[in-house]
Amino acid sequence: MNPRLPTARGMGLVACTRCGCVHDPDTARCTRCGSALQSRDTRSLQRVWAWWWAGLIAYIPANIYPMLLTSSLGSSTQSTILGGVVELWAHGDPPIAIIVFVASIVIPVGKFMAIAFLALTAKRRRRPDRHGRHRLYELVEFIGRWSMIDVFVVAILASLVQFNLVATVNPGMAAICFALSVAFTMQAALSFDPRIIWDD
Repeated sequence: MNPRLPTARGMGLVACTRCGCVHDPDTARCTRCGSALQSRDTRSLQRVWAWWWAGLIAYIPANIYPMLLTSSLGSSTQSTILGGVVELWAHGDPPIAIIVFVASIVIPVGKFMAIAFLALTAKRRRRPDRHGRHRLYELVEFIGRWSMIDVFVVAILASLVQFNLVATVNPGMAAICFALSVAFTMQAALSFDPRIIWDD
């Protein structure tokens, strides 16, 4: 960060994280939007790690237990996330298999790694590029809103494919665990105070 560029904290001021209005450090609430003012959230990293571990714990059974329980003409099958990817590929649907693999495995694992990287480098003296880390934080926040795509697909299938004796599709235990994992990692990202990226 260019040292010649002034910051609110460097000038002894506090900026509102909701509307951006700048105040004196003694001001308790924003005069524009009424939000509580705090120069830095000192407990943000504790909450980040708590939500991160909760998300990781929920993600493990999401990959072990079946995501879909399918019954068709008296026979039933159970598919895990990775098993569903393999089946889609084997049945001649590589594009869909790749989409499911990226949305269910690559993106969640990438989010875990990115959040852990941001939290670990927040307190180091020699830190990586601050602009790069801030862009990484924005990317994690952006991806978070699309992380429930697998759960939506399972819910749509379960509601549409209900022909009783012919075929039924029901969500498995993994769908609940995956939804919890996504919710927990989203909370971990929201708990992170991005202002600490720019601290010296």
